Amino acid sequence: MTSPELLWTPSPERIERTTLTRYTRWLEQRHGVRFEDYQQLWQWSVAELEQFWGSVVEFFDVRFASPPQRVLGEREMPGAKWFPGARLNYAEHIFRGKDPAALALQHASELRPLSSWTWAELRDETARIAAGLRALGVGEGDCVAAYMPNIPETVAAFMACASLGAIWSSAAPEFGARSVIDRFSQIEPKVLLAIDGYRYGGRDFDRRGVVREIAGELPGLERVASLGYLDGTGWEEGFLGGPDPLEFAELPFDHPLWVLYSSGTTGLPKPIVHGHGGILVEQLKKSHLHLDAQRGDRLFWFSTTGWMMWNFLVGVLLTDASIVLFDGNPGHPDMGTLWELAADSGMTCFGTSRSEERRVGKECRSRW
Repeated sequence: MTSPELLWTPSPERIERTTLTRYTRWLEQRHGVRFEDYQQLWQWSVAELEQFWGSVVEFFDVRFASPPQRVLGEREMPGAKWFPGARLNYAEHIFRGKDPAALALQHASELRPLSSWTWAELRDETARIAAGLRALGVGEGDCVAAYMPNIPETVAAFMACASLGAIWSSAAPEFGARSVIDRFSQIEPKVLLAIDGYRYGGRDFDRRGVVREIAGELPGLERVASLGYLDGTGWEEGFLGGPDPLEFAELPFDHPLWVLYSSGTTGLPKPIVHGHGGILVEQLKKSHLHLDAQRGDRLFWFSTTGWMMWNFLVGVLLTDASIVLFDGNPGHPDMGTLWELAADSGMTCFGTSRSEERRVGKECRSRW
């Protein structure tokens, strides 16, 4: 086999400014561990699990309400116990240290022009949704399901659930009723958050009937809270709470954060549970050391709320970078839609799936 052609090599200046470079130097200074290249760092990370994950927690200053007894309590797989005794909150780490006036996210859709939210706006919306959910009796361990698109209200709703210790699960509104029921019926949500409809490819799709069908087949569901997205009215009257301070429940390290699902190609979609602590340290590693997301970066990934890349993108908010959301058909009104979004938003990282990459990439080559 021949080695693939090397397409790009970062400049020494770019290497110098990366978080990965700072991390490796910190390891040497703090722990006396030195690596000659990336391969050695990777090998250490998989061979010395406790040292590596302990260093991630220390380097990124994970805030424990109660400290862990150790890094790895039990090694058995399945069933390994990480950071036993620790208590923390994922959402608290999203919001901590953020400048209220700084850019948190930009968003655009076929219903809304490109706009933005500051960290103050995201925190305020999160606090109001959290108060609304709390008034509905939602607390630690309760499931909240969302039939919502990739818009800032959905990000805030997820943060609200995480702040309360409620368990989040989402499905994209283009999913049919049976697909959603197959997923949400397995987790028995207490509250369903849902939109009235959406626009895709220039067409409006009313989903109110589908929402009623879904709600009718979810055992234990107590309330549906609606967001007027298609008609532009926002959250239903009486749902949002007052502007109370945003508080964060102190939760066990493995307390469930969200439920994702397998594709369902071999039977019903299988629920996949991720915890507050595990996702926190993984996304700190991924967003900082792999993506190298830094202040001034604006990251985008073309995704719906039914794909785990939406959760991945939200995790970028653990860094000082901002994110870009898009809801709609990337090929409407033409294949320049996402490229125009890239230019208008100033995004620095463009992410997409392989199928979309082929479509958009072909158009990109023809234009450039």
